[in-house]
Amino acid sequence: MSHGCPEKFLHGRAAGTLFAVVFIFAVSLRSTEGAEVKSEWRVKWDAVLEAAEKEGQVAIYGSEDYERVFQGFQKKFPDIKATFVLGPGGQIGQRIMSERRAGRYLADLYVGGSGTAHDVLHKANVFDPIRPALILPEVVDTSRWWRQKHYYVDQQGEYILAFNGEVQAYFGYNTRLVNPKEFRSYWDFVNPRWRGKIVAIDPSSGGGVTGVLRFLYHTPGLGPQFLRRFLGEMDLTPTRDLRQITDWLASGKFAISALAGRRIGLDEAKKQGLPVDWFHPGSFKEGAPLSTSNGNAGLISRSPHPNAAKAALNWLLSREGQIAYQTIVVGSDSLRIDIPKNSVPAYKRRLEKAQYEMIDSPETRDLEIVLQLVNEVWRRKR
Repeated sequence: MSHGCPEKFLHGRAAGTLFAVVFIFAVSLRSTEGAEVKSEWRVKWDAVLEAAEKEGQVAIYGSEDYERVFQGFQKKFPDIKATFVLGPGGQIGQRIMSERRAGRYLADLYVGGSGTAHDVLHKANVFDPIRPALILPEVVDTSRWWRQKHYYVDQQGEYILAFNGEVQAYFGYNTRLVNPKEFRSYWDFVNPRWRGKIVAIDPSSGGGVTGVLRFLYHTPGLGPQFLRRFLGEMDLTPTRDLRQITDWLASGKFAISALAGRRIGLDEAKKQGLPVDWFHPGSFKEGAPLSTSNGNAGLISRSPHPNAAKAALNWLLSREGQIAYQTIVVGSDSLRIDIPKNSVPAYKRRLEKAQYEMIDSPETRDLEIVLQLVNEVWRRKR
């Protein structure tokens, strides 16, 4: 027997022990590093909550549904009282601007439509940047959001964060007169077969119709050529009476409704058993328009409760907050992709393989060029 065996054995044990020590140290170091990363956001979040509770209040200005949406926030953070100034976007924008002109800085957080946010408040430099205020890891993590990014409405990509991207249906039909499977492109609406059989929202009426006009104008494969033919050749019957569109469609007076969104009451009519339905936007090869609708947020500058505003914003963008928003605001489809979508109506739900264009994007916000075409084609025709 060799006397070297015990020595080799001892050297082996020593080497093994050294390896184990190094391994444990490496694991501990990695764990410590992870804890430091986690504690960094946690320390920041705890500091914000502590300051927010001292402020004791957050003033939320925006669309009418948000008082119900923030009930979950109020339960979770009872020491931060949520107060609300809610109403139509135009009124809220005027309210904030009037208060600021009078030297009264009362608003903390804006939640509502992109038009008021961008065209009124952002242009008046009312907002602070949002990115530095995003703290919760589940909010910051863009893999949880549609197209793996945060979507901003403003050109700078800093001030107006959109958290809703609902599919917009603008074309309806009488189920007894139209086979929707025959429509695979928006160009199918300029088939001479449908001339004189389409009722439409007056394209010169402004308001809600501008979204679909921008979509049709800016979408590749459609553009000005499509709008010229659709508005100029199809003998559309225009109206500004939203309910009249559904009545005429259901009675069979017209086969197709155009340029009119959900406000015409087509959903309710369908539930009542009337022969009407929407063309599913995802079935058109050119894609479908997405709208942020009232799902936009902005942090008000010179806010009286800046920490409470950050706490409310992070909660709203959290999984819990977005489930509440999507459930309460009928027809919305949160841009978070890690939450259930069963509350989203089928025709409003984003499909994985469908193509979509945001009609609230900075690239398509310019309405002047679209209105010039409408004036040229539509008003001259009338």
